[in-house]
Amino acid sequence: MPLLWIYASGVAEDVGVVVSVRAVPGGWAYHRAQRGRFGYLMPCADAEAAAERIDLLLKHRMFPSTW
Repeated sequence: MPLLWIYASGVAEDVGVVVSVRAVPGGWAYHRAQRGRFGYLMPCADAEAAAERIDLLLKHRMFPSTW
């Protein structure tokens, strides 16, 4: 299965998320690979929204008070 590693570098540490594409009813969707089908992010048709969601996830990991 092809995987995409997305990461952000910070002053103190680097954080990342691995994204995969899985079949869902009605098409395909991006998922956090570590969580399998429970890691649903967004439908593949909306890559911009998926990128925004991943951005928020990485920001939260780097700066937990931003959630």
